[in-house]
Formats: sequence, structure tokens, C-alpha cells
Amino acid sequence: MREQELIVYREFEDGDLLYDMAWLMEHYQDEYYNVEDMSALFYECVHKLIELAGNYGFYGNLWHCYLANLLVNNENSYSKGCEIRGSIEGTINKAALHDIVIFKEFYDFDFAPMMEKLSVPEFELVQDYVSSKQESKVYNKRICKRICELAEKFCHDHTAEEMKDTLTQFYKEYGVGKFGLHKSFRISRDEEGVHIDPILNIAHVHMDDLVGYEIPKQKLRDNTVAFVEGKKANNCLLFGDAGTGKSSCIKAIANEYYDRGLRIIEVYKHQFQDLNDVITQIKNRNYKFIIYMDDLSFEEFEIEYKYLKAVIEGGLERKPENVLIYATSNRRHLIRENYKDKEEIREDMHTSDTVQEKLSLVARFGVTIYFGKPDKKQFQNIVKVLAERYGIEMPEDDLLLEANKWELTHGGLSGRTAQQFIDYLLGK
Repeated sequence: MREQELIVYREFEDGDLLYDMAWLMEHYQDEYYNVEDMSALFYECVHKLIELAGNYGFYGNLWHCYLANLLVNNENSYSKGCEIRGSIEGTINKAALHDIVIFKEFYDFDFAPMMEKLSVPEFELVQDYVSSKQESKVYNKRICKRICELAEKFCHDHTAEEMKDTLTQFYKEYGVGKFGLHKSFRISRDEEGVHIDPILNIAHVHMDDLVGYEIPKQKLRDNTVAFVEGKKANNCLLFGDAGTGKSSCIKAIANEYYDRGLRIIEVYKHQFQDLNDVITQIKNRNYKFIIYMDDLSFEEFEIEYKYLKAVIEGGLERKPENVLIYATSNRRHLIRENYKDKEEIREDMHTSDTVQEKLSLVARFGVTIYFGKPDKKQFQNIVKVLAERYGIEMPEDDLLLEANKWELTHGGLSGRTAQQFIDYLLGK
């Protein structure tokens, strides 16, 4: 086999299995090597494929799923050029086709003679594998299904050119690598640097799930749509009372605009010093990235906001056009202010500078959206809508009476309180 001749598709994360299988394909008939040793290696490959099925949730022909997974996760000049945009021009196409020819040889390999020669009939187990019900440790069901379906589509491609076209279409629809397959991410740091890690289980929230707040939701939609369409858009601050759906709206746009290339990266306050490293990793990708900061606020002694100010606007390097900052906060001005900041006699000689320093962060958010606490009537309407949505059969008067009792002792009037009350009823 010609795995060493690959030009574009190299350095696979799970590449050891590929190289072991390639060696067996080339040498299993060679009398120079011990049959028992080769059989042991073949069994080890079967083991790895079954472990792969358990970790990734694959089913069907596991060898095909493995190869498809290598192709959709390999971030190279061709795959990154095709993500979201589709087919690209240039010599890179010839290099990519050269590699797909090799992959098709792997894909179409007839294992029957090898199974007979090495006496490993158990390889049949991984050629038509039925997965268990356990959750994948790497992918959610949606991603796993897409990769398995791609592996099946490759079976119907008669030539390497057709296989390349199928793969390119996948890149256009879903992208490549972790950014192509996942909606949301968080960041981590170790001795090797800053990493952007997928969040595997994002809540499946949509805008319509949030009852009311039509004007704030539309304002957020308008700004986000402009962003994903490549138009001018603003950094966005969602502020207001607790439990009014600010964070839910961010989760909703991650779900609703994923197929248009939108990705969300969640960053915590103590990670602001890593923002430049994060932006360096994403600025040349074809996706649109929202860096999301939940419950953003600062006390007087906290200086992390200075990192954020420089990243949003003010540093020498211009913020990439494919990156926006979205934040939620219970505070309108984000940084804690004191009455002494407004007094005529203060310790600070330049008091106006102090006030401007504290207000300058929120001024960098071009769009601010207010989420206010619902009044009694709005709260009752939220309860009624949620009760109907979840199929709770209860006289309306009794429902609202119990909801009123609940909110008095559970945080007051808010959408979160209404949802918690409905969960309480469902639990009974």
C-alpha cells in the first residue's frame, strides 16, 4: 500500500491503525514474516476498530467509518479551503486527488484473502457492526450519524474523482475537523499552550423556546444574521435581570445558525489573557466565531477587563472579521462603581478619568439588549405556555395559583422560575 506517498492528508490523530493495516495489506502474503505475528497484529487491529466503535459510536463497516473519520478530521490546505465554501481552484486539487486515489485503495481493499491466510475470520465482526446504546465519548449522535452516512456514500463512488467530490460536498455542508463537526467550544491551557476543546453536549435550545421577549430576540437575530452573512455586525451585550433567558438566547443562536457556519467559543473571566491565542487559532478559518462570556461583571480590584478591552478594540492588531464578542451580564455597565466615583471630593485627582475607564468597556459593545423581569401577567403567560408545551393537564386557576405560590419562595418573577415550577410539576 502507498500510505507513505500521501501528500496533503498526513499526520492523522488516530493514524497508527492506518499504518498497521497498510503494513498487513502489503505483507500478509510475504513468507518472510511469521504468520502468527501477523495474525496477532490483525487481531490487534480488530480490537482497535471495536474500541473505536465504542468511543465514537460508529456502526456498519468500521474500517470504512475509520477512514471517513480520518478524512473529515484532517485539517489541511485543501480541506480548510473547502470548508463552508465548497470546491476550490488551483493545483491543490491534483494533490488532494492523488491522496484520495490512495484512500480509495484502502477503502476497496478485499480482506477475504487476508482473513483466510491469517486465519482471522473474526474480522467479519467489524464489517457489519451493530453499535450498543451507550453514548459516544467523542461525538454526539448527530455527528456520528453524519460520518457513518459519509462512509456509506463512499461505497457508491466508483472512482476517486467521485469520492473526492463526495468529500468536498461534506466539507461544504459541515466543515472539517473539530470546528466543522461541533457547535460550541471551551478553552483550556496546559504546558503545550492554549487549546480550543469541543463541548459535546450543548443544550438543544431554540429561540421559540423562550416565551416572550420578541423585541430583544429579534435584535439579537438581526445582528447575528448580518454577521453570518458577512455584513457589518457589532459586539453584543445582553444585560438585565437574572433568569430572563440571556444565556438561553446564546445557546439558541448556536443551534439555529450552526449550519450557516456559526461557532461559539465560551471563555471565562480568568481566561481573558488567552484571548489573543484563541483568536490566532481561528482568524483564518472560514467559519464565523462568537466568543461568548456568560455572566460578565468585574469588581473594582479585578483587572481582567483590560485584556478584554484591548482584544475588542484598541490593540494594534485589528480584530478579525470572522470574530465577534457576545456577553451576558446582570450589570449594565459591567464594572462595579461606587458613589465615591461621583462625589465632589475624592482621593483620585482625575475623577472623570476614573469614571470613563469603568464605562469604556461597555462602550465597546455596539449592540446592547435589555432583558427585563416579567410582570405578573407576563409570568403567568409564560407558565401557561410552558404547561401546554410539556402536556401538563391542570385547571388554569389551580395552575396559576400554584405558580404564584412557587415564585414567592423561589426567586420571584422570571422565566427561570417558571421553568423550575414546571419541572417541579413534571417531577410529581
